Amino acid sequence: MSVPTPTRDDKFSFGLWTFGWTAADPFGGPTRAPVDTVFAVNKLSELGAWGMTFHDDDLFPFEATDAERQHEIDRLQKAMADTGIVIPMVTTNLFSHPVFKDGGFTSNDRGVRRFALRKVMRNLDLAAELGAKTFVMWGGREGSEYDSAKDIGAALDRYREAVNLLGDYVTDKGYDIKFAIEPKPNEPRGDILLPTLGHAMAFIATLERPELVGVNPETGHEQMAGLNFTHGIAQALHANKLFHIDLNGQRGIKYDQDLVFGHGDLQNAFSLVDLLENGGPGGIPSYNGPRHFDFKPSRTEDSTGVWESVQANMSMYLMLKERAAAFRADPEVQQALAAAKVAELSVPTLGEGESYDEFLADRASFEDFKPERFFDGEGFGFVRLQQLAMEHLMGARG
Repeated sequence: MSVPTPTRDDKFSFGLWTFGWTAADPFGGPTRAPVDTVFAVNKLSELGAWGMTFHDDDLFPFEATDAERQHEIDRLQKAMADTGIVIPMVTTNLFSHPVFKDGGFTSNDRGVRRFALRKVMRNLDLAAELGAKTFVMWGGREGSEYDSAKDIGAALDRYREAVNLLGDYVTDKGYDIKFAIEPKPNEPRGDILLPTLGHAMAFIATLERPELVGVNPETGHEQMAGLNFTHGIAQALHANKLFHIDLNGQRGIKYDQDLVFGHGDLQNAFSLVDLLENGGPGGIPSYNGPRHFDFKPSRTEDSTGVWESVQANMSMYLMLKERAAAFRADPEVQQALAAAKVAELSVPTLGEGESYDEFLADRASFEDFKPERFFDGEGFGFVRLQQLAMEHLMGARG
């Protein structure tokens, strides 16, 4: 079986910070040279990618003058015009510079919070200029290491104040941009605010313009918290809040590994791609946004390995997409789904118009119900269904 070739229709995108990572970490300096932006755009185009994303400080240094900033923007725009690569998402770095050591939107220092907002608003102008439709907000420094050092209620108020202001700004400017909050439980802070997809969605419901704000969940971030990424994505799709997604690989509850997609929990990657491409059996919609890879090429790799890892992300997704399509089309899988009563979960528990008085009067629901038949009987066949999924994943079936 040949490895599928990516095309622009697959809507694969990569962060400039991903393949551009020089592989420095807390225990050692860089092992690779920086990647030039124009070279990167051309290389992504050559490999079949559709888009590229960036933080402001990825494109030009934090200390860049206006002229230096504009020079890099002009180079990017020319490369986009030459290749057809698009910028579907932009984000702002509020975590690298020492000024953000206690966060941006939620720093205890009011002046830092005002500076952070101005930095974001300037980058929103650039996002609109480049045609980006999504603005991701990862609050990597929005948190604490010591419980007494941060008034969490006030921090959430300031977070809300910031997002509300930015919603007003894009609305008044007429920008066709929506926001996506990216949760993460920890790292670099000991504990980060809005640590999971559920926390972020609860926060969004408190905003003045909740329709403008969704989530950008990342595989590794949810799995760092011990959560099932496919379940979280299903909830976000069900709520129409999956505005963007970051795909990578993670092996268990540890530091953020940012492996190639599928090079971690492969079974969960398979179920995720199945969900994104085909939707849920009960009507959860499929996902039509960018398939964005937020990974880091291993510190062990040279420049050749960097671009091989870029290609590996796309290949893994496409192979899983093919396997998921075969899984869905398999008659045995359809029989196993029926035996597992998966579709029955979409049937309302109460009858149409049934009152609780009518429900209480239905003897079949309680008095005449036979729960004992579920002892050593009435199995659901979930193991058989999962085995079929694994057989498709492993290529043992068509």
